[in-house]
Amino acid sequence: MKIPRRRLLGLAAGGAALIAMPRQGVAQGYPTRPITLVVFVGAGGAPDIVARIVATPLSQRLGQPVVIDNRPGAGGNIALQAVARAPADGYTLLLVATPHAVNVTLYEKQEVNLPRDIVPVASIDDDAFALLVTKSLPVNTVPELIAYAKANPGKINMTSSGTGNLSHLAGELFKMMTGTQMVHVPYRGMPAANTALITGEAHVMFNALPSALPHVKEGTIRAIGVTTKTRVKMLPDVPAIAESLPDYNVTGWLGIGAPKDTPIEVVERLNREMNAVLKDPDVLTRLAHAGSEPFSGSPADFGKFLAAETEKWGKVVRFAGLKVE
Repeated sequence: MKIPRRRLLGLAAGGAALIAMPRQGVAQGYPTRPITLVVFVGAGGAPDIVARIVATPLSQRLGQPVVIDNRPGAGGNIALQAVARAPADGYTLLLVATPHAVNVTLYEKQEVNLPRDIVPVASIDDDAFALLVTKSLPVNTVPELIAYAKANPGKINMTSSGTGNLSHLAGELFKMMTGTQMVHVPYRGMPAANTALITGEAHVMFNALPSALPHVKEGTIRAIGVTTKTRVKMLPDVPAIAESLPDYNVTGWLGIGAPKDTPIEVVERLNREMNAVLKDPDVLTRLAHAGSEPFSGSPADFGKFLAAETEKWGKVVRFAGLKVE
């Protein structure tokens, strides 16, 4: 499915357009009761951990509890639907993430979607992924992997934690940019995918750093690249893939969205308080331990970022021929 340009432009302009909205009909003294933050994964998942890291200080700044409501399923669409159909009053928020941008193209039929039904509020963080190889694969660098893959088309198994998620699409982007052929072999969840890589059943995988680091440190798998534009503190000796493949960049990011038509004053208040939370030393330390970097800005900044991510991953989904009914 090709995403209408006007829909992407609408998402990009979403934050900026808030500035021009009339300041009418806004509940005074927001918030006056608890706020629900709907999270698209179950308790204990990496996004849930980050949500809980920021929820407590955000609650303190707003003067009302921020309650986590885990709604996993359908690649993030169940959580998205719950928020899109909620009253646009700032009391039901969505933990927005990369899958929501991917799903705009991945799912052929969506009753609600990110550009049409969610207004950008605030970005939170982004996470690096690592390019990992099984120890038996005779490559130690990204250029060596590219050369080996081109010399052995279709003979490298590229695993992931499931079709259409970021661990899969990071590999599809790599294939698209390098012209290599690797066979995608999805597993049900990252633990199974990690095991496949460790045993040599799979050869290559892209994995978020918090999940990858224990295995890299144990020496059971090798990290030959990171997916951010520059090297990361946790693996300072591992090159960025972009050092040999310019413009390659993949991060798993999180932010906050609200139902469309949420009043400008509410969006501005939430954005201001979230940006303040992301300057808190304790929050920064906890995010660092979770393998995350703070990522703040205005609603307009976040809207432009979401539009760019939606367009970027739309190209990858179409390249890979992925489709979910």
